[in-house]
Amino acid sequence: MSSLFQSEEMTLCQLFLQSEAAYSCVSELGELGLAQFRDLNPGTNAFQRKFVNEVRRCDEMERKLRYLEKEIKKDNIPMLDTGENPDAPQPREMIDLEATFEKLESELREVNQNYEALKRNFLDLTELRHILRKTQVFFDEVCTLTINMGVVAGTPGGVAQSPSTPDDEHVGLLSEEGMGRGQTASAKLGFVAGVILRERLPSFERMLWRACRGNVFLRQAEIETPLEDPASGDSVYKTVFIIFFQGDQLKAKVKKICEGFRATLYPCPDSPAERREMCMGVMTRIEDLNTVLSQTQDHRHRVLVSAAKNIKTWFIKVRKIKAIYHTLNCFNVDVTEKCLVAECWIPVADLDNIQLALRRGTERAGSSVPPILNRMSTTQEPPTYHRVNKFTRGFQNLIDAYGIASYREVNPAPYTIITFPFLFAVMFGDSGHALIMLSFGAWMVLCENSLAKKKSKNEIWNIFFGGRYIILLMGLFSFYTGLIYNDWFSKSLNIFGSAWFANNQTYNNLEIWKHHETEKDLMLDPKNAYSDKPYPIGLDPVWQVAENKINFLNTYKMKISIILGVIHMLFGVLLSLWNHVYFKRTVNILCEFIPQLIFLTFLFLYLCILMFHKWIWYGANMVGANKEYDEQHAPSILITFINMVLFKYSDDPNEFMFSGQKMLQMCFVVIALICVPWMLFIKPFVLQSQHKKQMAANGGAHGAGAPKINPDFESGETSELPTPVDGNNSAAPAAHSSGGGGGHGEHGEEFEMSEIFIHQGIHTIEYVLGSVSHTASYLRLWALSLAHAQLSEVLWSMVMRIGLAQKEYYGAVILFFIFGAWAILTVSILVLMEGLSAFLHTLRLHWVEFQSKFYTGAGYSFTPFDFHEMLAAAEAADEGD
Repeated sequence: MSSLFQSEEMTLCQLFLQSEAAYSCVSELGELGLAQFRDLNPGTNAFQRKFVNEVRRCDEMERKLRYLEKEIKKDNIPMLDTGENPDAPQPREMIDLEATFEKLESELREVNQNYEALKRNFLDLTELRHILRKTQVFFDEVCTLTINMGVVAGTPGGVAQSPSTPDDEHVGLLSEEGMGRGQTASAKLGFVAGVILRERLPSFERMLWRACRGNVFLRQAEIETPLEDPASGDSVYKTVFIIFFQGDQLKAKVKKICEGFRATLYPCPDSPAERREMCMGVMTRIEDLNTVLSQTQDHRHRVLVSAAKNIKTWFIKVRKIKAIYHTLNCFNVDVTEKCLVAECWIPVADLDNIQLALRRGTERAGSSVPPILNRMSTTQEPPTYHRVNKFTRGFQNLIDAYGIASYREVNPAPYTIITFPFLFAVMFGDSGHALIMLSFGAWMVLCENSLAKKKSKNEIWNIFFGGRYIILLMGLFSFYTGLIYNDWFSKSLNIFGSAWFANNQTYNNLEIWKHHETEKDLMLDPKNAYSDKPYPIGLDPVWQVAENKINFLNTYKMKISIILGVIHMLFGVLLSLWNHVYFKRTVNILCEFIPQLIFLTFLFLYLCILMFHKWIWYGANMVGANKEYDEQHAPSILITFINMVLFKYSDDPNEFMFSGQKMLQMCFVVIALICVPWMLFIKPFVLQSQHKKQMAANGGAHGAGAPKINPDFESGETSELPTPVDGNNSAAPAAHSSGGGGGHGEHGEEFEMSEIFIHQGIHTIEYVLGSVSHTASYLRLWALSLAHAQLSEVLWSMVMRIGLAQKEYYGAVILFFIFGAWAILTVSILVLMEGLSAFLHTLRLHWVEFQSKFYTGAGYSFTPFDFHEMLAAAEAADEGD
């Protein structure tokens, strides 16, 4: 947990591995997940690296596995997930895996090809069967057409008779039996039969009419049952058609049109006897095909079921192998080509674990040469690493969303665990709504194991589940502030009895609501109707029915917001001292921290003290010796603060709360104003003095060779380069930028006093003006709290009161539906929408008002080589696809 307050101390290590043991050692480090490797070949193309062939082999294996996975999902076969996490296979095991995947893929492709060919043959036979069954009616109808065509031959609109060459496959001559008695053989019609997709039929018919000028006879019949497309597996609806024509020219046109509309033509005999014989043969072949298809499908199913048992494990193995070789491609090969050299960032606290993992990898590979791990000195800034658990991860993610903490600077996350839900609760102070949120968060926490296994693809749900502990604490804190506000779904609980009275009658329990029904305008006067015995916890419930409720809550919540805001900002300024001390920034302590603390304390903390003083010393029942502290003599805090800053005072004795207040306020304002030039001018001159001393120590070098002093130079020591991060020295690391640190300069750049003044001026103006604007920004605690309470009260009065106002027997039924509507609006608007609004405002208060006082957020995250993270990211990518 110590790394949660400050990032882990990191060290850059150089690793020497024997070539035979490198694979096993990297595998062990991947299981451990504590080493971030650097790419030592940044200028080398990916296809020119040492292990590019192994990576290609892994890509090929992964492609085959994806093909198997697609086929398994197509058949809705469940893939067994035992949760097993096997170790990365040894390189020699890659050959066995490749052989297994190659055998499965070739067998499955062969089965699929055979199955598709059989399905296509089955489709052809099915379509031919429908043609043979449905064309008999067409042949009977065409007899009449043939007779008519013989009678009207040569007339307009008729079909001219011309000799035609019979085509045994597609075009038949109508026999005497087909044409009927009395018809001569001189009228010879050709025909083609086939099937076409139902949606293409209208266009197909129009094209035939226009291309053949109406000299063809088309008949059609729909196939009632859908047919399966062997290529896609989709169900399609088709139609049987037969086209009669005369002449070879029309025959060629008809065939071209059929080909263009992708209609399938089938041979159809012209005699009924031949058609019956062919239909019998087709039925026999269809029955045989059904048997073969069933056997082929069973064999395919067995192959896929066998693969589904191991495909999850195979994916893990292949991805681990691929990740290892990708990492090995970042290594350098020494001149002897017997050793691999790597560089990696490692937490100092885990060096022993890294050594043990390397030793296990060496023993696993059977190598006799132990690995060498050397700690290096570097001027590069190390990555930021915070150890988190399932509870703290959500809060750390809130901080990292603003910016990754600079190396070893104070981490706001542990303080955010308390301040974030508390400030949210100030704006969301309703115990009823909080109970809903608390129940939802508690359910996600208690059932987190089962919910995590479901691995939902819903992004909104994943956000809620990832922040389940944040939601739990927000609900818990909101329940507490709801008790303080005495607010339950816009109503108050009168548990202990009211401390207010009228006509010598104390308001107890339901008497408050009875009084509210009879007298709508109840004005609470602390001087005449208060028993001086405050309600034990929170607000007195009688305020719920008081006419001056809004005036009272406005004053109360506004002042509470200012007090909480000043304390929050003051805590942020105090945290900056930790950074200055740790990074040895003596200049920043003297020239930034002290004047910032004085400025904030003497102005805004003093404002908060005045509020407490007024609450304690002034009251409505102050009599006797203290009558000057009654409500008539109480000065306005806001007016007092404005006059204090403007040095505007009058002779009114009620203007001050205590003796000596005027002189004290004048001193506070003068000292606060002195802090502004203190922050603006002193630090640049100190930096200039240090720069001159450094130049003198370096032999008086000037000009282009002189180092530049960064405006955020904050170390008491002088150095040309940032302090190195030495593996053998846990002293201060490299300096950081503004607010959180600064560098010592870069060699070869000049010292620019103007740049330092500009930077320091921006920093000073930002803090001075920010202290005013940030304090006012905390008034959103007051505004959103009142808005939430008023919206809840409006929802009750406009919806729920309708059902409660019904006094007849049917009122229960009406109330049932009214309650449902009220509950839906409460959850959707007051809990979800208002909760999201309060969440975003709380996030802003932490990112801007709080963290700007001490947090730089200019670092980069520690991303170790970790199999667990890699597999989780790959699985999430697969689910997204």
